[in-house]
Amino acid sequence: MKEDAVALSSVTENVVSQGPTLYVVADTNRLAGLQGRMKRALDVMLSLLALAFLSPLLITVVIFVKRSSPGPVLFVQERIGKNGEPFRFLKFRTMVHNSDDAIHRQFAAMFINGDGHQETPGRVFKMKNDPRVTTIGRWLRKTSIDELPQLLNILKGEMTIVGPRPPIAYELDHYQPWHHERLRVTPGLTGLWQVSGRSNVPFEEMVRLDIHYINTWTLLQDLRIIAKTIPVVFHGTGGY
Repeated sequence: MKEDAVALSSVTENVVSQGPTLYVVADTNRLAGLQGRMKRALDVMLSLLALAFLSPLLITVVIFVKRSSPGPVLFVQERIGKNGEPFRFLKFRTMVHNSDDAIHRQFAAMFINGDGHQETPGRVFKMKNDPRVTTIGRWLRKTSIDELPQLLNILKGEMTIVGPRPPIAYELDHYQPWHHERLRVTPGLTGLWQVSGRSNVPFEEMVRLDIHYINTWTLLQDLRIIAKTIPVVFHGTGGY
């Protein structure tokens, strides 16, 4: 699947990589009108089916998270959605309750600026070794099961099944102008980034993949990405 990322990104690399001086604009016309309504209908149908089919797993996860450490089962965080609109983003809690976000702020700045996968003097661990994460939380993150509550965000219309992942507000402080193109559509539960290596894909490559997805969107492409997401999650590729 890493090969998919290289192939797809190479289409736009010569232009997009020159941003912000010159970059490909995300064209949202493909996601308007009837096609947009078809995408929304697929979101609702698949989300309802997933919630029904996965309900035994969800109940089991609720029990394990509740027993793992004090605090709520769900982690609620403000994320940035379509056109910069904030919304309440849901995940199963994978960290100790009320953890300081300074560690992630530091990592986000490093990742977006291109050195999030490098050993840096003064940083004694990477995010994959985040000490705030609980034992059950590590497994939930590895398998991406912690993301399943976002099916509720999808039913509410705040997210879609396939699309760019929604950033945290403070991450935008490190965005270049062309990076904002990925925010012109509804954020997704999965996308080209996830099926191309997830955390192993550099940030600028992720943005290129997002822009390419927006500009070449089809319903068939969504179905292909959903199908590819299943083995990626099963094998835990790039997840931590």
